[in-house]
Parts: sequence; C-alpha cells; structure tokens
Amino acid sequence: MSKKIVFGPKKDFIWIDIKKDDENVVQELKNQAKLDQELLSYALDEHENAHVEYDAKEGLLLIVFNVIKKYSERYETTPVAFIVKQNELYSFTTAKTAYVTEFIEGLITRKPDLSRLSLIFKTLYQIVGAFFPVIKEIDKKRLILTEKLKTKTTNRNLLELSDLGMGLVYLVNATQQNSLLLAQLKKLSIYRSLTENEREELEDVEIEADQLVAMANLSDQILGQVSETYNNLLNNNLNDTMRLLTIWSLLLTVPTIVTGFFGMNVLLPFKDSPFGWLIIIFISMFLSIGLLMTILKRIKRGG
Repeated sequence: MSKKIVFGPKKDFIWIDIKKDDENVVQELKNQAKLDQELLSYALDEHENAHVEYDAKEGLLLIVFNVIKKYSERYETTPVAFIVKQNELYSFTTAKTAYVTEFIEGLITRKPDLSRLSLIFKTLYQIVGAFFPVIKEIDKKRLILTEKLKTKTTNRNLLELSDLGMGLVYLVNATQQNSLLLAQLKKLSIYRSLTENEREELEDVEIEADQLVAMANLSDQILGQVSETYNNLLNNNLNDTMRLLTIWSLLLTVPTIVTGFFGMNVLLPFKDSPFGWLIIIFISMFLSIGLLMTILKRIKRGG
C-alpha cells in the first residue's frame, strides 16, 4: 500500500509515497495510468541521473535528486524522484532512502499548510544537509588512516584509503548534479509562477547545495593529495630497493670474475702460492670496495 497524506493550506493536496522496491505498488501505479509513462520510467530508474523536467501544458514537474544511500557498506548515492501533477505530489523512495519519507512526514506534521513546491524544497534542503555528516565522517577516517600510515604503511590501510577516495568520487559527482539541477530549475517557466516564499526556499537549497559541492571538492582534493603522496613514497621505496639489489648484484659479480681468471689454464701470479686463496679474497674485496665507492659517489652526485 502507498502512503497517502493530505496537506496544504486548504487541505486539497495529496502526498503519495511510492516504494520503488515494492513490485506490487509499482505495478498498481502503472495500471492506474495516472502518470506519464516516460516520466514514470525516469522516477523508477535506480540509475537515473539527477535532472528536472517540466511540462507546462500538462502541468507536470519531475525532479530526480541524488540522496545518500543508508545502510550501505560503502559511500553511495541513489536517486529519489518527485512528480507533481495537479493536486498530487508523488515521491519515489526505497528501503535505503526511507529517511526521505520521514523527512516529508515530519515537515507535513510540523507545517501542514505547506504548498507542494515548498514541501519539495524543504525536503531537498534536508536531503542536502544529510550529505554533510557523511563527508565529515570521510574526513575523520582520512585523518585516522593518515596517522596509521605515518607509523606503518600497510596494504590494508592503503586499500581503505582507496575505498574512501572512490566513495568520495561518487559523492562529488552526486552533489554536482544536484547543484546543477537546482540551477536549471530556476530557468524553467515554472519558476515564474513560484511565490516569493517558494523562491526563497529554492534559493536556500541552492546555497546549501553549492556549499556542499565546495566541501566535497575540498575533501576530494585533500584525499587525492594524500593518496598521491603515499603513491610517490611507495615508488621511492621501490626505487631504493631496486637500487640496493642492483648494487649487490654488481658487487657479487666481482668475486666471480676474479676467481674465474684463476680458474683458467693460463699463467697467473700467485697461482702456485699456498696463500693464493687469501690473495684472491683481498683482490676481490679491494675491487668490490672500489666499485662500491664509485657507485655511492655517482648516487650522491645524482641526489
């Protein structure tokens, strides 16, 4: 069953909440054929980008807005849709966006005289506000991970940092889409019919959305800088390791070369000496030390 609540100054508006993940409710709505099928498909699409459409002739308004997906292991967003048709306001939510339904119910309870658009704008304001704690949580986790990585760089911590980065990318994209939607709404013909109060409410949402975009972008830039720093550190560590292995490889070839000469059937000094093996060791050590000093000088010159 769809939730229905009457509201408005004259109690002539009806809010209808549609659960998109309830197949029976969705099928019932489709069978009623009260809404344009194309708009309905946009409202039901779980992968629909945030956008706004207005049909002045039919008086239909569609708003698809990105919201935080609750009860998810990752930082994800999902679309919530609103359709205004005559005296009816439809909201399209799921189990993971049920908090939006609670926002609407709370607003109607506190202010039952709201207009349809005022109810939408105030709901959007609260939706935007729900993003801020999530981004602050990401910032807090980033600081904790950064401190851990300063102590010890582990694959687990690096993967967690990567997960934060991917989650923040989704949030940045979602907030930018929402901000663009609100700007587009002001360019539609319906904007001219808004009351002064409704325009102020829309302006409040837009300001809040722009602040959210700025905050999300800043967090994304900081996290990107941290990730790049540790990526450079890992590359430097790898280069140092490869350099050390190369030096050892060169040093280990010296004894092989020296002993190889004495293993040939040619006349060489110290070949018949009882201390020949010691002489070979000293020669190898002398050449190895000389090679090591030469390599270290070249490394020092190169920085």
